[in-house]
Amino acid sequence: MRIRKQQTNQPMNFSEKSESKSTIAPSKTNSTQHLNAAGLRKLLLAAGIATLCASCQSPKSPTATTPGSTPGSTPATSSATSPAASPVAVSSPADPNTVKIVSMFPMTGSALGQAQTMVNGIKQALAETDSKACDGKIKIEYEVLDDATATAGKWDPSQVTSNANKVAADGSVVAAIGHYNSGAAKLSIPVLNQANVVMVSPANTYPGLTKPGKGEPKEPNIYYPTGTRNFTRVVPADDLQGAVAANWAKSLGVQKVYILDDQELYGKGIADIFEASSKTLGIEVLGREGIDIKASDYKALMNKIKALNPEMIYFGGTTQSNAGQIIKDMRNVGMAADAVKFMGPDGIKEQALIDAGGKDAEGVYATFGGLPPKELTGEGAKWYESYKAKYNAEPEAYAAYAFESAKVIIGAINKVCKNDRAAIRDAVLATKDFNGVLGPWSFDANGDTSLTTMSGNVVKDGKWEFVSPLKTE
Repeated sequence: MRIRKQQTNQPMNFSEKSESKSTIAPSKTNSTQHLNAAGLRKLLLAAGIATLCASCQSPKSPTATTPGSTPGSTPATSSATSPAASPVAVSSPADPNTVKIVSMFPMTGSALGQAQTMVNGIKQALAETDSKACDGKIKIEYEVLDDATATAGKWDPSQVTSNANKVAADGSVVAAIGHYNSGAAKLSIPVLNQANVVMVSPANTYPGLTKPGKGEPKEPNIYYPTGTRNFTRVVPADDLQGAVAANWAKSLGVQKVYILDDQELYGKGIADIFEASSKTLGIEVLGREGIDIKASDYKALMNKIKALNPEMIYFGGTTQSNAGQIIKDMRNVGMAADAVKFMGPDGIKEQALIDAGGKDAEGVYATFGGLPPKELTGEGAKWYESYKAKYNAEPEAYAAYAFESAKVIIGAINKVCKNDRAAIRDAVLATKDFNGVLGPWSFDANGDTSLTTMSGNVVKDGKWEFVSPLKTE
């Protein structure tokens, strides 16, 4: 589904701001003019020692710089620029017959519910083979990494890059599953790319991560400094979902819409596609605004929108971008659910949105890049029943996609049968005619799934309810 730093000698730059040249004002006086000869000799000696010591230091790990100015945010308007990081030094694995898979999800904050079910799905996949591959010769370990912090309350760029460097440096790691947020993937992909670590995402839907011409001018090549792809996703991208959402809005009778976005990679990206598709379909776009996700309320904004008489508010963003408060204020100023609809993408299709919106979440619409777990058939239906039996709970939307991601990686390990990152990466990218819980599908040359099935969902009686499959046409 979804689209933050850490210092280095050579930072990865993801914004125009990071490319700006600083102007240093010349000093008014030359301090060395006021030193006597002995003092000058001491100063030069100290400087020489400092320079020598600095030259002996080990280079720091490659990292990424925050594209935005506020913690935990990634303005999607920033242009991608070429990462300039050095590869991380990789440790030797302790046991050549033991490999490790890591996941990187927001395990802190309101996305925990969604993230935990993805972790559960991965554990299910590993349990099917007793965490082994190659007829038991290869042992597979699994480590859960949290890409969120309590301070941010959601995914955090410094945590993301710290995790990515840790993964790249750990020689036992051969694959990663992540992220939930596209903005996080934008930061970690280049680091993992230089270490030949493949990443399979169950939820990143921003098109620019993989598809040329669907994002910023330099995307997606900017994320692959080695020139070899290492990122794939088992979920359809937003260039499909945004168009589907506009079609669904039109079929619901919407003729006038006001569009909001959270100014992040994922949210702004899908809002852009929804806006363009709506205009093509003849839906009048009354206005467009990026919100401050840290605002305490949006009543003034909602009153402004109300005066324009919209029939729908479309929000490009996630639950963690204050979607619940937007919905509450929308209803509180008099835009009732039967008069003004609220629709968002898969980033809001989780229990956390209902918890945040309370009674005002009733009637909220959301698209999803696939079918809800309960609607899966064949192997998917078997997995769904197995999940409920094991965890005594309903899986969130992306649990099945995390399970599928793990199965793809396990399949690649079974083909390679040794700790060889590049070979496992290539085996994952070569996945074709995979018959899993999502049905038969393949990865294309960009690492995108061939799946295109979408769904429409609505909150009814305090729960998400499947409405129907959705098509792009």
